[in-house]
Amino acid sequence: MASRLWALTRPVRIYRKLQPVAKNYSNLASRPINMYSEDEIMMKELVARFSADVVAPNVKEMDRTSVMTEDVYRGLFENGIMSLEIPAEYSGVGGTFTSACLCIEEVAKVDPAVSAMVDVHNTVVNNTLSMWGSEELKERFLPSLATEYVGSFCLSEAGSGSDAFALKTTALPSTDGSHYILNGEKLWISNASQAGLFLVFANVDPSQGYKGITCFAVPRESEGLEVGPHEDKLGIRASSTCPVRFSDVKVPKENVLGDVGQGYKYAISILNEGRIGIGAQMVGLAEGCFESTMPYLFERKQFGQAIGNFQGMEMQYAEVAMEIESARLLVYNAARLKEAGLPFIKEAAMAKLKASRVAELTASKCIEWLGGVGFTKDYPAEKFYRDCKIGAIYEGTSNIQLITIAKNIKQNFQ
Repeated sequence: MASRLWALTRPVRIYRKLQPVAKNYSNLASRPINMYSEDEIMMKELVARFSADVVAPNVKEMDRTSVMTEDVYRGLFENGIMSLEIPAEYSGVGGTFTSACLCIEEVAKVDPAVSAMVDVHNTVVNNTLSMWGSEELKERFLPSLATEYVGSFCLSEAGSGSDAFALKTTALPSTDGSHYILNGEKLWISNASQAGLFLVFANVDPSQGYKGITCFAVPRESEGLEVGPHEDKLGIRASSTCPVRFSDVKVPKENVLGDVGQGYKYAISILNEGRIGIGAQMVGLAEGCFESTMPYLFERKQFGQAIGNFQGMEMQYAEVAMEIESARLLVYNAARLKEAGLPFIKEAAMAKLKASRVAELTASKCIEWLGGVGFTKDYPAEKFYRDCKIGAIYEGTSNIQLITIAKNIKQNFQ
């Protein structure tokens, strides 16, 4: 009783009453995350048409042969899809990061393998060169990356996957300091078959550990550079993935990106961005699989009605649609944060993790909804199911994303 009386008689703090807001906030960027600028919508629609008209007719053949057709490859460059964020002065489109994600998503709706090439080239290779390349390197390579050939990002090795900075490739300086001698082997390198430029991470001083890691721009024609045969993969088969070997490759000191010994910082930074691109790819995959499956649910009849009208089915596809939308919002929230110059590492990890999980869920459910035909190559769901698994592996495994998320959360409480 005494405690209740104390509560009733203690001094009451008077807060100032909120007043009506008279300010005009119409100029603030308060629009929904999934509302885009005219340029972003235009790019999204152009890429959607290209994907339907050029990519779609080649999907089955490219998956069967593990080779991207020339008309798809050349068409990507001719339509500006390989220079999405490259500034106009270097022959690029000069779009936003969000527009790049929208394009990656649209291509993935039709073929995630082609989308993988578009994503790695734009969000990782082009942006690394744009951010840390000297003016000379940008003038030399960006126009070709925009119009002629793809690039590769050479970080992973046999003993350095998630532990990326355990790499063994070396780039020892010459005695006169004019060049570096590159030796080592990279594995699982995307775009390697077609690449005209390789951004190679190597250690200039192994005694310094990761602080010796440096990024080099290495042209394909460099003597001693050898691209191995492409891997025979489960999914995204038309996206080339190859080992790349460097045997006494001579790299001029002018080909160093940024500062010597800062390569580890550049790799971390660009992969944080790249994860948003992978999230967009996985969202596109989920959407493509879902949209190609749903019509069947209203064509297929059992027990006198379309299977899509059964309540049990309605609950399932409603749930999947909600998951896809959730993943999409995470991806584009992270993209807008990145564009605004705000912290986005945690949000990027969440976007990639969620989107990769949703892609797996969607592809699996779509095969179940299709029944027996879903288990054949007659419907796209089978390929989407094989393609989706890579989302939990490349540019940071799911466990790495969880660790990154947890690390960022702990900072607020410790």
